[in-house]
Amino acid sequence: MSVEALVKEYSNMLFRICMVMLCNEQDAQDVLQDTFCRYLERAPGFNDKEHEKAWLIKVATNRCRDIHRQRRRHPWIDIDEVTASCEMPEQSEVLEALVRLPDKTKIVTYLHYIEGYKISEIAPMLGISAQAVKKRLQRGREELRLRL
Repeated sequence: MSVEALVKEYSNMLFRICMVMLCNEQDAQDVLQDTFCRYLERAPGFNDKEHEKAWLIKVATNRCRDIHRQRRRHPWIDIDEVTASCEMPEQSEVLEALVRLPDKTKIVTYLHYIEGYKISEIAPMLGISAQAVKKRLQRGREELRLRL
């Protein structure tokens, strides 16, 4: 697949994942760019399209974690940027609650409920067991229930 086709197909999904994890549009754009640069640099061989997609998600989420590590000393969230992109007020309330979840539950909850991935697909993407995905989803639902 050409890089142009790859960017067209996956950039929106990867950007949304990065926005949920980072809560900052500029950082999300940087991660997106880094992800595709790493794809070009490494030119990995993939078994199929799903393997390629999982690799891109893994690289993007790892880069988001790197940014979180850098921010730990000076944490901040500009939630206004995230909620301004929502079409309906209910969406912004749910999205605001979602981005305030702990990192471990946030990405799993987003991938499952927003992107529509199955538990068996999320586990290898994040390098955790299916049971860990289930537990994080349970914790995410409980936390969202409390916040909403």
